[in-house]
Order: sequence, then C-alpha cells, then structure tokens
Amino acid sequence: MTNPKYKRVVLKLSGEALAGDQGYGINPSVVKSVSDQIKELHELGVEVAVVVGGGNIWRGKVGSEMGMDRASADYMGMLATVMNSLALQDSLENIGVSTRVQTSIDMRQVAEPYIRRRAIRHLEKKRVVIFAAGTGNPYFSTDTTAALRAAEIDAEVILMAKNNVDGVYTADPKIDKNATKYEELSYLDVLKDGLAVMDSTASSLCMDNDIPLVVFSIMENGNIKRAVMGENIGTIVRGK
Repeated sequence: MTNPKYKRVVLKLSGEALAGDQGYGINPSVVKSVSDQIKELHELGVEVAVVVGGGNIWRGKVGSEMGMDRASADYMGMLATVMNSLALQDSLENIGVSTRVQTSIDMRQVAEPYIRRRAIRHLEKKRVVIFAAGTGNPYFSTDTTAALRAAEIDAEVILMAKNNVDGVYTADPKIDKNATKYEELSYLDVLKDGLAVMDSTASSLCMDNDIPLVVFSIMENGNIKRAVMGENIGTIVRGK
C-alpha cells in the first residue's frame, strides 16, 4: 500500500458540513461518515488534529448583524464549536479511535484546556485531537484557528473539507456557470484576488509559515484519505 504523503495533518471542517442536507444542527449520519474517514487516516498511522466550525448551530457574524455585541456573538460561536467537537469525539470513540478535545476557553468538566505540548504528545500517542472554541478570542474565525494550530503543532498540511464546493473557483460556481476550478494557487493569489478560500488572517498566517492547504469536497466518501495520500483532488494552495 502506498504511504501517505502527509504524516501530521489538521483537518478543518465547517460546522455546516456536519449539518448535511438539513442545513442546521448535527446530522448523526454525517458525523459517522466523517468519523469513519478519520479512522481510515488513523489506521494509516497519520496523526490527525481536527478544527470544527460552529456555523450549523450559531454564527457570530449573524448575531452581530442582529445588533448583538460582536464579542458576545463570537463567544457563542465558540461554544457551538465545542458542541460539534464533543459530538465528533463521541462518534470517534464509539468506533475505537482514542480522541481528546482541547478547548481554548477553560471548561475542565467538558474537555482539556489547550496546551500545545500536551496536544503534540496526544498526537504522538496516535490519539486524534480536536481543537474547540476557536482561538479563545472574538474577531477570529475557525479558519484562523486551523492555521494557528497547524503552525503550533508543526502540521504538514491543512485539509479544508467543504460541503458545498470541490475546490477553489474563479467565481462562485453556483452563480457563474463559466467559473473554472483552480488546480493550484499561491496564497498571494488568494489575497490579491479576494478568493473565498479562507479569511485573510488565516491565509496570511499559512503563507508566513509555509503551510500548504488542500481544499476539497467532503461530500464524496473517501476524499479525506485521497487528500492525505496526495491524490489530485480539489485545489492546493501553497506558499508565496
């Protein structure tokens, strides 16, 4: 069997991906599918860290648009990521994958606090680590969390699994039928052209730390493994 291209990865899942077709909440069948795919990586010996968004439960941006204080709205979003992380942890543990959730906001009755050296040790012991509660600070997205944690744990790549698109396009393919998919991009291209891959803070952080990003669809079963094996799926974004 071919060896994986990457040995330590950060898998970035949007909250919407866990909602599936229902569009909100947590869809158990989707969580089970994601868990099965993570188990495949685990059995290949890949060290897997996961960052999950919370948009299927709450979006801080929506709250601020409703007139809420932005910081309060963002903290609510961080709590939503914890709910998603616990659901994913439970699903993984049920199929025999040892998993730890680490939160950026202290809630010891629920999960471990985020400690970089402990997270790395868990990975070395072949435990899946799920990073919850974003960076612990308002005004930062879970995209930025993924970039920050990838840099901190020396991940070789960020795997950005999307539920509504299979890569990076010149325009929104649902609106512009002439939109074409990029096979490869630089972070400078992403920033210069304002492509909706990840927010500018996350893109800059990845560029500065030379962390490649693979954007692909999670809707096709087995795509996470294909991305780790280095197959040409989706779009890859590289340094400068």
